[in-house]
Amino acid sequence: MYSSPDKNTKLIKDEASRLGFNSCGIAKAVQLEDDAVRLEQWLSKGYNAGMEYMERNFDLRIDPRKLVPGAKSVITLQLNYYPAEQQQALAPKIAKYAWGTDYHYVIREKLNQLLDFINTNIGAVDGRGFVDSAPVLERSWAVRSGLGWIGKNGNVLTRNSGSFFFIATLITDLELSTDAPFTTDHCGTCTRCIDACPTDAIVSPTKIDATKCISYLTIELKDALIPSEFHNKMENWMFGCDICQDVCPWNRFSKPNTEANFTPIPEILNLSMRQWEELSEDAFNKIFKNSPLKRSKWKGMQRNISSIG
Repeated sequence: MYSSPDKNTKLIKDEASRLGFNSCGIAKAVQLEDDAVRLEQWLSKGYNAGMEYMERNFDLRIDPRKLVPGAKSVITLQLNYYPAEQQQALAPKIAKYAWGTDYHYVIREKLNQLLDFINTNIGAVDGRGFVDSAPVLERSWAVRSGLGWIGKNGNVLTRNSGSFFFIATLITDLELSTDAPFTTDHCGTCTRCIDACPTDAIVSPTKIDATKCISYLTIELKDALIPSEFHNKMENWMFGCDICQDVCPWNRFSKPNTEANFTPIPEILNLSMRQWEELSEDAFNKIFKNSPLKRSKWKGMQRNISSIG
């Protein structure tokens, strides 16, 4: 059933588009030698903060062939999450990616469908899909797949749609036609993201110190309290942070997503700070059952509120 790499590549890209992915790029599965050096330097400075999982499985992070034996291709996919709506002025701020259904559920289903399509229409392959759940350097693969460049805020940027999208990868032993890597940087002399970060978390272009990042402090930090030196710098962010993306000139090209699962939960748009403070744990668990907010849990959200209130 196998056909030429060119034909199979077109079949996969057409199916990815049908499934709702906004972009699909393909790179050869190789060891990421340059990225290994950068990752090692970043970890050595402790910029991963309490995210110790980023130190584990280093060899798997830099070589997809150790995640999928015999891997030949890395398929990178983007899914837009930019919303059409806005939060009410009195609502504590929540990062846009977390307004709807947890993207892990949404993207995993799409990746499974894409893999099923490959097995049915091209031939039996060995493959694994990943979305924030395994040691995969998805941003590096996005660049290698020609989808964009790494901006000074550490996010993958595209000239036609900015940076408000999720990145997923599908590693497979199927040989496919590869895309030319993205080799230019279009940030130029712009430093808006660096200048706007209230905690100075962007220590240098593309280098983020997670110990200072509001997203880390409100989501990943497991301490009972957010350090007091950040309390007057949170700028009303209760879960995550979009400051460095909101100020990026390239995001003027962002367009509302068309994924029904990313329709905002009404409470995220409308609850005031007082209503959040009065929200019971049972109500929180019911309302945000399938939301990314459950990562912080009710206690974490209450802790965050106490830091920004």
